[in-house]
Amino acid sequence: MDYLKKYKSFLYSYYLSSGVRITIGVVLPALIFSYLDMLSQGVAISLGAMCVSGTDNPGPIHHRRNGMLICLLFLVAVAILTSLSASYPVLLGINITVCCFVFSMIGVYGSRAISIGVSALLIMVLQIGHPGHGKEVFLQGAYILLGGLWYTGLSLLLHRFAPYKLAQQALGECIQATANYIRIRALFYDATTDREKAYQQMIEQQVIVHTEQELVREMLFKSRYIVKESTNTGRTLLMLFRSLVDLFEKIMTAYHDDYKELHAAFEGTEIMERYRQLILILAAELDDISIAVKSGRRSHQTTALADAIKETRRYYIELRNLKRTPETLEYYITMRNILSNIEDIAARINTLHLYTTYKKVASTEPADYEKFVNRQDFSLKVLTDNLSLQSNYFRHSLRVSLATLAGYIISMFLQVGHNYWILLTIIVILKPNYSLTKKRNFERLFGTIAGAIAGLIILYFIKDRTALFFIMLVLMLGTYSLLRTNYMWSVIFMTPYVLLIFQLLYDTPLKNVLTDRLIDTSIGSAIAFIANLLLVPLWEHEQISGYIATAIEKNTAWFKTVATEFMGKKVLPTEYRVSRKEALVALGNLSDAFTRMLAEPKWQQKNVNIIHQFVVYNHLLTSHIATLSHFGQQFAAINATKDFVPVTNYIESELNASKAIIKGEEPQAEPTRQPQWQQIDKRVNNLLINRHKELQEGLADTDTRGVLLAVKSVTDEFKILHDVTADIKKMSLQLAQAK
Repeated sequence: MDYLKKYKSFLYSYYLSSGVRITIGVVLPALIFSYLDMLSQGVAISLGAMCVSGTDNPGPIHHRRNGMLICLLFLVAVAILTSLSASYPVLLGINITVCCFVFSMIGVYGSRAISIGVSALLIMVLQIGHPGHGKEVFLQGAYILLGGLWYTGLSLLLHRFAPYKLAQQALGECIQATANYIRIRALFYDATTDREKAYQQMIEQQVIVHTEQELVREMLFKSRYIVKESTNTGRTLLMLFRSLVDLFEKIMTAYHDDYKELHAAFEGTEIMERYRQLILILAAELDDISIAVKSGRRSHQTTALADAIKETRRYYIELRNLKRTPETLEYYITMRNILSNIEDIAARINTLHLYTTYKKVASTEPADYEKFVNRQDFSLKVLTDNLSLQSNYFRHSLRVSLATLAGYIISMFLQVGHNYWILLTIIVILKPNYSLTKKRNFERLFGTIAGAIAGLIILYFIKDRTALFFIMLVLMLGTYSLLRTNYMWSVIFMTPYVLLIFQLLYDTPLKNVLTDRLIDTSIGSAIAFIANLLLVPLWEHEQISGYIATAIEKNTAWFKTVATEFMGKKVLPTEYRVSRKEALVALGNLSDAFTRMLAEPKWQQKNVNIIHQFVVYNHLLTSHIATLSHFGQQFAAINATKDFVPVTNYIESELNASKAIIKGEEPQAEPTRQPQWQQIDKRVNNLLINRHKELQEGLADTDTRGVLLAVKSVTDEFKILHDVTADIKKMSLQLAQAK
C-alpha cells in the first residue's frame, strides 16, 4: 500500500474517529470547568470520561452502552473505596490486592469485561494520590460519575447520527487485512523470497484477518438494526461481508505447495513475475475498496485489473502453445488453475466495487445469524469454574495482584513523587500471556524514553502556554488514536502529553515530573518482567495441544461438508459457511498460539519443531479443503462418483484418530483401510493418454481438455488431502511420544 493510501486509510479509520471522540470527551469538561474557576472538579470529570472511554470498544451499540454503564458503576465504587482507604497503608494494600485480583478475574467474561477491569484498576491507581474524608470522597465520586455519563452520552449521540459508521470502519479494516494477506501470498511468486519467512508472515497475517472477521461478525450479526430492519445500508454491509469471506476462501486455495518447483519449471520465463504483479494489483483494488467502505463513499473501478488479467492470459497461452510438452503438462494445468482462481477473485472484487455504490440490493438469503456468533455466558458458574490454577485467567489475576502488591510496598519506601505510576505501569503491561507482556514491556520503556526526549524538546523551545495547549491536544489525539493499533507510538505521544498536563495545570517543575516518570516506569517494568517470568506462568507448550486438537476437529467437519458435494448431495449454504467459519477460527487460534510460543524463552519452547510442522500441515489442510470446495462448485457434477467414498472415509477416520492421539484418548473407531486408487487413477490416466494423443496431433481446445482439467484437479486435491492427513497423523504420534 502506498503512503497516500495509508494516510487515507487512517484518516477514515475507526481509530482516528475514536481518538477524536475521546479527546473531545476528556478535554471539554476540564476546559469548561476551568473557565468557571473549578479546575479540580473539571479534572475529576475528565478523569471519569477518560476511564469510561477505555471500554468503548468496537461492537454492537447495546454492548457498548451496557459496557460503559457497568464500567461507570465500578469506577465510582472503586474510586470511593480507594479514597477512603488511601490514608491507611495496610488497608490500601489490601484494597489494591483484592481489586487487582477481582478486576483481572472478570476477564473470563470476554474482551469487553477485560476493558472494564482495566478501567477500574486505572481509577484505583489514580485515586491513590487523592486520599479523602467524609463528603469530599463522595463528591469526588459524583464528579467521576458525571464525567462517565457525559462521555457515554457523547458516544451514544454520535452513534445516533451515524449508526452504520462503526460497522463500515470495521469492515474496511477487515478488507485491508485481506489485502495485506494477498500481498504476502504474492511473495511466493518471487524467486528471491525467503519462503520460510514469507510463510511465517502469512500465518501471522491470517490471524489478523480472522480477528477482524470475528469483530465484523459480532458488529453485524449482533446488531438488531442491521439484521432485523430492512434498510438498504444494512443489507449492503451484510452482502459486502459475506462476499469478503467467500473471497478470502478463494485466496486461501492452494494449487501447488512447492513454489520452488514451479520456479524451476518456468525458469527463463516471465510468467511467475507476471502472476506476482497481477496479485499485487488485486491487493491494490482491495485497498481502494477498503478506503471507500470506511469513508462511506463508492470506490472507483478502473480497467487496470481487467487489462492485466487479459495480458497475463495472453502471455500464458503463448507460452503454453510454444513450450508445453507431455512432461510439463501438469505444470501448465497448475498455472491455468491459478490464473482461473485469480480471475475468479477479480470477479468477486468487482462485485465488492458494485456494493460500495449502496444501490438497492435484493434481500439477503435467509440466514440464522445466531450460528455465526458466540454468545458470552455471564453466569456465576463461568467465574467459579475458573477459580483454579488450571485457568489462565486465575493465574493472570494472581500474578497481577501479587505484582501490584509488591509495587505498592516498594513505592512506600521510595522518596519519589507520583509513585503510583509504578502500579500503573504494572497494570498496563501485565497481560495473560508471556509474549504480549514482553512486547508491552519493551514498548512501554522505549516509548517512555523517546517521549520524554520529545517532551524536553517541546518545552525547551516553546514557552507560550496557548501553543503548548494545542500541542497537548495533538499529543492526546495521537495517544488515543494509536492506543489500540501501535502501543509504542501511543506511549511516545502519551509521555510528553503527561509532561504538558503537569506543566500547564500544576506548574510542576519539569525535572521532577520527568525523573518520576522515568524511575517509576523503570521500576514498574522490572516488577512486571519478573512477575511475568516467575509468578505462576502458563506456557504455551502446556496448552497448545488443545488448539491443535480443535483445529483438526473443525477441519474434519469442514472437509465432510465439502466432500458431500462429490457424493451427489447438496449442502445448505448456512451449514457450509458455519463449518468454514469454525475451521478458519480454529486455525487462527492455533497460529496465534504458536506465534506466542515463539516469543517465549527458548527453554519453554518445547517440541517447537514438531508443533511448527503441525501448524504448517493444518494450514495445508485448510488451504486444500478450500481448493476442493472451489473445484466442487465448478466440477462437482462431473466428479460425482462413489469412487471417492472410501477416500473420504479414510481421511475422516485418520483425522479423528489424530485428534484422539493429541488428546491422549483411544480412537473411537477402528482404522479405515487405505483407499484403493486404481479405479480413480484409471479414469485420469485414460484422459491423460487421450490428451497426449490430441497434443501430438496439434489439437488444442477439445472436450477432453475440459474433462481432464475437472477430473484431474479434483483427484489431485483428494490425493493431497490424503497425504497431508497421513503427515498429520505421523506428527500426532511424534508429539505424543515427545510429551
